[in-house]
Amino acid sequence: MKNLLASVALSVVLGTPAAFAAEVDTIAILTPEQGSDYGWNQQGVEAAKAAAEATGVEIIVAEGLGYGDVRAPMRELAADGADLMIAHASGYNTAGPEIAEETGVPVAIVDSPDALVKGLVADYTLSGHEGAYLAGRLAAKMTSTGTVGIVVSGEPPSWNSQSAGFAEGVHAENPDVKILYSVIGPAAYSDAAGGNRVTTSVIAAGADIIFGQGNGSSFGMIQAVESNKATDGSDVLFIDVIGDKSELDKGHLLTSVLWDMTPVYTAMIEDLKADQFGTHGYSISLADDSVKLVKTPQVDEAAWTEVMALRDQIIAGDITVEPKFDAEDVRALVTVTE
Repeated sequence: MKNLLASVALSVVLGTPAAFAAEVDTIAILTPEQGSDYGWNQQGVEAAKAAAEATGVEIIVAEGLGYGDVRAPMRELAADGADLMIAHASGYNTAGPEIAEETGVPVAIVDSPDALVKGLVADYTLSGHEGAYLAGRLAAKMTSTGTVGIVVSGEPPSWNSQSAGFAEGVHAENPDVKILYSVIGPAAYSDAAGGNRVTTSVIAAGADIIFGQGNGSSFGMIQAVESNKATDGSDVLFIDVIGDKSELDKGHLLTSVLWDMTPVYTAMIEDLKADQFGTHGYSISLADDSVKLVKTPQVDEAAWTEVMALRDQIIAGDITVEPKFDAEDVRALVTVTE
């Protein structure tokens, strides 16, 4: 099958699960873009491979499937022996449950926390809102124009929670900092040209730090950051999410809210074995480093030290950052630009 790459994990499951537990020999992950995007797709693929190795199962990677109908490749993966399919795109959350019911193969989807079906459908609507809050505190400390921007390629729940977390962090650090907010399109995840155009507009409106959420469109955002100066003549800085683009940086990456989904996928496999799959959601957090900030040469050392102290306060429970998954909650915190 086109775009399917199989790799065998190195270890073998030695423990014997309870008698009622499911056998898990092979998992599959489906991604809309290639697993080499330094972002959502790559982090998902690498985490799935790591979880497979940790639990002693085989993995099939089906990548570059686009954002359309994936029923056919899901049926083929089920026929090829997948015991769990990870549908790694919000656009797959309709087909996923349908194919799970049709084939009997459990499916994990995103952005659908109310779609749980025990033994069949699990949801992993993850949120890096704690890390985004810290990124907001850092941005408010380092802006020279007094304006920062949020550019997103859509408004799925996981994007919204990070946008809200970032905005709350900015406000907590300095309520006088203006936050501009712009959406490229309703599902413009791979629209690099749109990312460039919208980010250029936000920079022209005064933002000197851009918090960007976009998958493939993030590369267009970065192009805009690299090719435009802030209104005060300073360099524009970029805050990325989910992946780490440090090796591509030309001196404009401030930080990234980095996700590690390995614990999530590992827990799914163990839940499937223990007959708990589909009974609860999953999360990532600062506490176990499944969410963390990337430090780059552009970060002011004193500001970084202060932000890391704030991280410790969040972990200790002294600062609480609640996820907000609705777009209207985000829009209430920002100045929307079209």
